[in-house]
Amino acid sequence: MELKQYWYIIWKRIWIPVLLVLVVGIVSWFTRQAAPPTYSTTMRFTVGVRPQEVPDQYSFDSYYAWLSSEYLADDLTAIVSSQAFATDVNRRLAELGSAAQIPPGLIGGVTIAEKQHRILRLNIAWDNEAELADIARAIVVVMEQDSPKYLSQLGTAGALINVIDQPSPPVANPPSLTQRLDVPVRLLLAVVAGLALVFLLDYVDDSVRGRSELEAMGIAVLAEVPGKIASRKL
Repeated sequence: MELKQYWYIIWKRIWIPVLLVLVVGIVSWFTRQAAPPTYSTTMRFTVGVRPQEVPDQYSFDSYYAWLSSEYLADDLTAIVSSQAFATDVNRRLAELGSAAQIPPGLIGGVTIAEKQHRILRLNIAWDNEAELADIARAIVVVMEQDSPKYLSQLGTAGALINVIDQPSPPVANPPSLTQRLDVPVRLLLAVVAGLALVFLLDYVDDSVRGRSELEAMGIAVLAEVPGKIASRKL
């Protein structure tokens, strides 16, 4: 089938995909819901292990301390997603007078361990700007004051955790790619469904639509009149 025949099939029932696109567009316009705003903040901590220096004696302890700090930063990415860490943060939030309470795993999903320079970076997202600021402060308090119990569990009781970047001011996150493409994808699907319906209706339509169809059935065409076809059987 030539391209012009495809175009003829589509043009004959072009109203179907156009109508579907209009219906989907109108329904999407009146049923759309603004996505709730989310905010994010970032903070960074240094994680280190003190080397045990022996006077007047050279050792590789500094190297092992550096290597232990690398592993410790990785291990802390699992600690911050634990129930125990969430409990400590919630306790500190209550002490700060905040009503926010975080679930386990909230921080772990957006935690990045930077092995270079033994830095732990935490990114937290929340749907309330004021509560996010309280959560960030509570996390800093937990990391600075409650970290010894976590470090002792990891076998590094002498490790140190210091804040090098205080929590950044909460910033609004832009709409996600899914939210931005929601309506365009709906309209595209409406076009595809409309074209599919057009070709389906053309397929089930048993009327003769041109000279080529008659000739394909073995019928010789003697003459053509606009809108009509005169023919005889061989």
